[in-house]
Amino acid sequence: MPNFIAVDLGGTNIRAGIVTDAGTVLEHTAAPTPVTGRSGAVITDAIARLIDDLQGSPAAAAVAAIGISSAGPLDPERGAVIRSPNIAFPEVDLVEPLTEQFGLPVFLVNDARAGLLGERWVGAARGYANIVYITMSTGIGGGAIVGGRLLLGRNGNAGEVGHLFVDNRYDQLCGCGYHGHWEAYGSGRFMPRFFTVWQESEGIGDAGFAADTPAAIFAAARAGEPVALAFMEALGRVNARGISNVIAAYNPEIIVLDGPIARHNGDLVMEHLLPFVDRYLALPRLVISSLAGRAPLLGAAAYARERL
Repeated sequence: MPNFIAVDLGGTNIRAGIVTDAGTVLEHTAAPTPVTGRSGAVITDAIARLIDDLQGSPAAAAVAAIGISSAGPLDPERGAVIRSPNIAFPEVDLVEPLTEQFGLPVFLVNDARAGLLGERWVGAARGYANIVYITMSTGIGGGAIVGGRLLLGRNGNAGEVGHLFVDNRYDQLCGCGYHGHWEAYGSGRFMPRFFTVWQESEGIGDAGFAADTPAAIFAAARAGEPVALAFMEALGRVNARGISNVIAAYNPEIIVLDGPIARHNGDLVMEHLLPFVDRYLALPRLVISSLAGRAPLLGAAAYARERL
């Protein structure tokens, strides 16, 4: 059976691995995502170096294709990342240059859709026909399978749940340039800013702890800091609006939460959002991914496997 080279391009890191036809990761490597350089070609070159490293493995002899998951939006016809708010370059061409360099079919899919495919293949969503996957990382992304079919939309970007409108009280600016989107509140990139705006709106002076990262905010909440716990309620309301919108839109059986925020602090995220989720439709099963951050990587391989 063939193996696949899988690549997961994120705003912070690039991960790559060799994945078997049964969904086992045989080799794995990673590097920081370039944020400086003349063009997006520096990211393509960084991915090529990781693939070169993997090709030294005996498992590379059986590789049939390369699957790439990437933060979007994507241009699937061109095979490129276009104006992603979480990537430092406006354009990153991937499919054509990597196909030419390695002589293998290259398939590109949004990272959240890839995470969804990974969870359906070997994760918590295995056996379900109606699934939503949400990653809470540098940004917030998502994907949906409805009636067993992956929703891609007109150009492969369906499921951008991080850009659902969730708030106009704090009116936070999202990285995409618009206001009130879920990503502008609950993502790793913007949560500390939301904390500061919320703190000022509540007339709170000294919070009693540094709130410059999501990890610091969650740690303060675990320590019982009153300000952090009060913010958890505000954050929970915003997260619940996002989840409520997702349930109303897709009517899933299961929602899988992934990304560092969910994996490391999923208990707090769940505790503070569940009381505020709309019950217009039945509450689906909500779980935290058990794939240790590899769902998009596995999903990239799954996508290449299906397309091949």
